[in-house]
Amino acid sequence: MTNQHLLPLLEAIARLEEAWADADSGIDLSREQLVAANAALGVLQRRIDGLHTEIAAGIAHESRVELGSAGLAKEQGFQNPAAMIAAATGGSSGDAFRLVKVGEATAPRESLLGDRLPAKYPAVRSAVCAGLISAAAAALIVALLDRARLKADPARLAEAEVILAERASGLSLDEVRKLIARAEAWIDPDGVAPREDQARGSRSLTMFERDGSLHLSLTIDVAAGASIKAAVQAYVAAAFQARQVAPHPDAIDADRRTVQMIQADAIADICAHVLGCHDDLPMAGATVVVRVDLESLAEGRGFATIDGSDNPISISSCRRMAAGGGIIPLVLGSVGDILDWGREKRLFTRAQRLALVERDGGCAMCGLPPQMTKAHHLRWWSRDAGPTDLDNGVLLCESCHHRIHENGWDIRIDGAGVAARVWIIPPANVDPARTPRLGGRARYDVAA
Repeated sequence: MTNQHLLPLLEAIARLEEAWADADSGIDLSREQLVAANAALGVLQRRIDGLHTEIAAGIAHESRVELGSAGLAKEQGFQNPAAMIAAATGGSSGDAFRLVKVGEATAPRESLLGDRLPAKYPAVRSAVCAGLISAAAAALIVALLDRARLKADPARLAEAEVILAERASGLSLDEVRKLIARAEAWIDPDGVAPREDQARGSRSLTMFERDGSLHLSLTIDVAAGASIKAAVQAYVAAAFQARQVAPHPDAIDADRRTVQMIQADAIADICAHVLGCHDDLPMAGATVVVRVDLESLAEGRGFATIDGSDNPISISSCRRMAAGGGIIPLVLGSVGDILDWGREKRLFTRAQRLALVERDGGCAMCGLPPQMTKAHHLRWWSRDAGPTDLDNGVLLCESCHHRIHENGWDIRIDGAGVAARVWIIPPANVDPARTPRLGGRARYDVAA
């Protein structure tokens, strides 16, 4: 009889076996089989992660300090539980340590009297055991909750745990990190400024020449670096736009620079521009937009966010940027700014684009920063008589724009104005049910 605890894992293996069919290797699979096998492997990996965190918690419990040399890890010849797990998996001790941390945070506990208690983080436990999030994603959530535990209101912390466990499902680890950064500011808004001060105190720029090259290494706080990031990204976007009207990619004078090369050229050209005051630098549209609600700005508490950056900034930094003229206030629809043009104008206005940035946060599909996107009509202006209004506009990078038009993806906007939500709808060959996926800024806003 199969252990009920292992049934989800066996079901995941069966799905993979079905997807793989009778092919000898992955290269022999059809596209449909590759998609199915990739999805099945993801489920299988997360199921294994769930079981592994439970085993890690058991090993840690049997290796607790009070057992001394009789502890399981030491008995097996290892210094600690993480070393024992790493030796079995062939992974790093850091990965094994994270398994132990997640396992201990999500395993049922016992009181001093031996009574059974719920897990420290029950929502994370449910998500891990259900195979909805990976152990790595759970480790990021647990680390955040542990950091905020002594400062945050318990009710707010519990709410954040539920939100994070739900929102992390279906996200890559990089996207979870972005979600975590926003969540930390929401859980502990008073902690934003100290973390920012620490980052500002460790800022540095080192320069040295070696092998005919100048090497730069810059570390700077998010607020101070916002203008650098915006300028470089705008320069890169301009370079890619120029390629659309440039000679054929195989031509002798074609631009074959990588993104990293273009970013290096951006720094050099921006500095040359400052020294020589040239007026032909390709940086049109480089704008730093800082978002903050009026109450937080007036009271000096809470936090602000910079469009295109994962990490929130303090209110004091927001005010400094405003005083220096480096902030675009998002008071939209006032002072004659028309956000709905109907059929009168074909191109979106600056005010409309800022409104779309407020709603979408960048590319609504892949999340690239605003500087690397364009405003596009959902219903084409020329072919479908689509109006140049917010409800018919969306920010997309060039790649996602082509994907929408060429691969059968659709976009739906629910609501009106900057508070609306953007939904990305995959084609039937990607998802037969065509289940809408939340896009834009709302994907990462914990307090949405």
